[in-house]
Amino acid sequence: MASHYEIAIYWSDDDCAYIAEVVDLPGCTADGRTYQEALAGAEVAIDEWIETARDAGLRVPPPRPHRPNLAR
Repeated sequence: MASHYEIAIYWSDDDCAYIAEVVDLPGCTADGRTYQEALAGAEVAIDEWIETARDAGLRVPPPRPHRPNLAR
């Protein structure tokens, strides 16, 4: 399922992997040896996070609009 959640991806020296964190879904993360693997894992994790939350009767937060970082 395509989603509109913001995903922050960064390199972790501690894990020797790219980490993908879904900003609006607490604890929703994935990792990968490449940026693309981390992104693909995050997309799967989003679907699983939402399914688990719904099954548990929890509220699924909507994606927040992206706010670009304008700090320079």
